[in-house]
Amino acid sequence: MANLPPTLASPGASSSSNNRRLLTAEQLVLDICDPNLRENALLELSKRREIFQDLAPLLWHSFGTIAALTQEITSVYRLLTPPNMTSAQSNRVCNALALLQCVASHPETRMLFLNAQMPLYLYAFLNTSSKSKPFEYLRLTSLGVIGALVKVDDTEVIKFLLKTEIVPLCLRTMEMGSELSKTVATFIVQKVLLDDVGLEYMCTTAERFFALGRVLGNMVTSLAEGPSPRLLKHIIRCYLRLTDNQKACEALRNCLPDLLRDPSFSSCLCDDPSARQWLQQLIHNIRVGHPAPRGFEQMRV
Repeated sequence: MANLPPTLASPGASSSSNNRRLLTAEQLVLDICDPNLRENALLELSKRREIFQDLAPLLWHSFGTIAALTQEITSVYRLLTPPNMTSAQSNRVCNALALLQCVASHPETRMLFLNAQMPLYLYAFLNTSSKSKPFEYLRLTSLGVIGALVKVDDTEVIKFLLKTEIVPLCLRTMEMGSELSKTVATFIVQKVLLDDVGLEYMCTTAERFFALGRVLGNMVTSLAEGPSPRLLKHIIRCYLRLTDNQKACEALRNCLPDLLRDPSFSSCLCDDPSARQWLQQLIHNIRVGHPAPRGFEQMRV
């Protein structure tokens, strides 16, 4: 523990209960490096990560810990194709991913996590197509790590994710994941779009715009059969942000789903005034748009 930040190595005037928690956290982090103790350590730390102050720096700066977490993740790659993973195996990896989410969320370790290219280890789980629970849990927990990165508005994070092709992986989940994983994936795309670099990226080519528009449109259609207010809200926000780009706004005049233009989702949004306002603004922006620029005329959802 010699490399720990001062706040971790010397708790100072912390209460005795905080000292006990810190000692417990330190011991569990040490246990991660012991193959015989790792499974229990992952479980206990993931369950109690919210009460362990500065757990993220502790995980990152402790010798061998991140390597052990990476080993846990890569050890199940062989079970992805063909899909052959038990719930116990999935849960163990999800516990490791939960600790990486902790690291991705912390201001001191976020960029260290990113600069080490750690998100790339998660992409294999986002690229799976199995809908069984073990794989869905892996997909959802991996998305949680990416979601933790984008929650803080940071263009450098968005640039990294765009370079590593996170958008196609999110679109894949938005098409075939569970409602919850679709919601998290759509939230990630929304955060990408809300950054100017992300909006430009998605609207630079017709192919990117079409891919996103097709997936959003298909989700709107499916929500007409089984409404999800939270998912619908993220979809509307994505569409609204697209109208900030002139080409995309004009294209949406022709390809915005009719279900969003009529009262189909009125009851679904009745308890969410912000979502209703976003939808009204979306319709207004499209109505006052200009003729579609050349190159976007053929875009349809």
